[in-house]
Amino acid sequence: MNNKNKNMKNLLVACSALILTGGFSSCVDMDLTPKNAPSENSVWNSPTMAEQTVAGVYNRLYDDYQGTSDNGWFDMWTYMMDIDANWVGWYQFLTGANNSSTWWGSEAYWNQYYGSIIRANDVIGNLPNVQGLDEAKKSRYVSEVTFLRSWWYYRLNILYAGVPYYTEPIKNPDEANLPRSSQDEIWDYLIADLTSCIENPNLPDKYSSSDSDYGHITKGACYALRGKIYMWKKDWQKAIDDFKAVGNCGYSLYTGAGADSYKQLFKLANERCDEMIFSIQCVDEDAYAHRKPQGFGNRVTAGSDWNNYLVNPAFVDSYECADGKPFDWDDYIPGYNEMGTDARMVYFLRDGMTEKERTDMAAAGADLSKYLESGNEARIRAAYENRDPRLGMSVITPYSTYLGGIAGFAQDYTMRFPYRGSDTAEPWDLRTDTNSKMYYLNRKFIPEGMEFVTMYSEVDLPQIRYADVLLSLAEALNELNGPTSEAIECVNQVRRRAGVAELNSNEYTQVTSQENLRERIMNEKHWELVGEDQVLFDEMRWRTWKDLKFYTDNHGQMNGLRQVWGTPTYTYTWGGDQYWSLPIPIREVQMNPNMQQTPGWE
Repeated sequence: MNNKNKNMKNLLVACSALILTGGFSSCVDMDLTPKNAPSENSVWNSPTMAEQTVAGVYNRLYDDYQGTSDNGWFDMWTYMMDIDANWVGWYQFLTGANNSSTWWGSEAYWNQYYGSIIRANDVIGNLPNVQGLDEAKKSRYVSEVTFLRSWWYYRLNILYAGVPYYTEPIKNPDEANLPRSSQDEIWDYLIADLTSCIENPNLPDKYSSSDSDYGHITKGACYALRGKIYMWKKDWQKAIDDFKAVGNCGYSLYTGAGADSYKQLFKLANERCDEMIFSIQCVDEDAYAHRKPQGFGNRVTAGSDWNNYLVNPAFVDSYECADGKPFDWDDYIPGYNEMGTDARMVYFLRDGMTEKERTDMAAAGADLSKYLESGNEARIRAAYENRDPRLGMSVITPYSTYLGGIAGFAQDYTMRFPYRGSDTAEPWDLRTDTNSKMYYLNRKFIPEGMEFVTMYSEVDLPQIRYADVLLSLAEALNELNGPTSEAIECVNQVRRRAGVAELNSNEYTQVTSQENLRERIMNEKHWELVGEDQVLFDEMRWRTWKDLKFYTDNHGQMNGLRQVWGTPTYTYTWGGDQYWSLPIPIREVQMNPNMQQTPGWE
């Protein structure tokens, strides 16, 4: 383990024995008296132990990325990604069969985030009364934990469209009986809470990368989250003011690696750059790291990771050319768009197929009359060249190389189909969990070579970064006053760093209306933030989620997990307008007499 997070790490380890490690999963099985924990009085009578409880609240941030990697990271809910067919049965909200007793379709996030909120409330309610702890530090800690509580309520309020709002410590399950507040009421509560944090003189604007308190919440994070909430309320001017305040706190885009800056932003060396406003602090230890490599990786990644999360072809096709021209398959392969999805498999086949491979591919539906014996790979590879550079930095595309480490040394592997070969010998094909099919794979957040040799990563995981703030600022400016030069420049800062043509720089990038810029900003958020589990909450606010995730293509096929040429492995089913929110877990409805179920989920 390196020393990058030494102070935070010490707190995290120390807090693991405290009372705050007990579980609150719902009002029916709240556990407020965990075994082998010190008593509540001993915690709040000891300045050292009380201070460590703050780290116990931060510790909850790891929960989304602990255990195995098949626990429904939020990008799989968007149209950007899908989950491997082995796991889709767990996520019934994608298949039209969700109900209020399912784990991932009802209970998981309720239990997890309320468990975190209960811990936060314990600190907020008790820490101010601890004797012997510096008053300024206590005040700062309370603001930090108030932000974290607001972060979890922010997600709950979007996922469930109105939830009970607990702010006091709960000492027994009978106290967990509040009715749901409306979604808009929750927004007002959170704005008040975040305003109190921003007004706290003990909370700094920002920490430098070398500060011993780096990783703690700052005013910049509070402004960013409050701005996001103002966006939900369509209070555009207040959102603008908050997003501008984030920049005034000292945050900015990372550009230190030139044309490679977007890729290098997610490497260990730059995890503390000025773009990172709020990140999950990770170290080289499984309990304090994240599992993105395990779920986003492949079998030649050092550590033999999994490819549970697969990038959707429609999202890949949305990436523009580098000059800003919309991508169109027919520009590269005339007639491609009208072909059946199975038939166009032929364009993705490797050069020099064996007779058996030809027979197998023909049986699968490939139109081998269009196969090129020695130029098939080059023809398809051209469709991914000269695109927005973020595509190649985020996605492993057909016949591109990936620097793996499964052989015990760094080696380039090529994504080819059909797969043949060995991890340790020619032809160095990229091996996956799904070799019988060809899917787009993740590259972002995946270690290269011998960078990491485990299924977890010590690179801090961004939750809010400045590129998101700039694009949100652009959106608010556009919604208030239309496509002003200021709004366009905010987008262009992000595009300039990415290496793609700026808006209004050529015939393809002309901003023609407020609606046109709105659509461009939505696309930009997807291209910029893929893999970071943030865009779902914008898709829900934009009300685009249904159309993006549950569409029917021009061949009459429902969206779902698809191979790169479009053939579906499974499809999605829209279950009704109640799907715009998750159902309240049935146990909550049964145990809380004041709880009302969302209409449609009764």
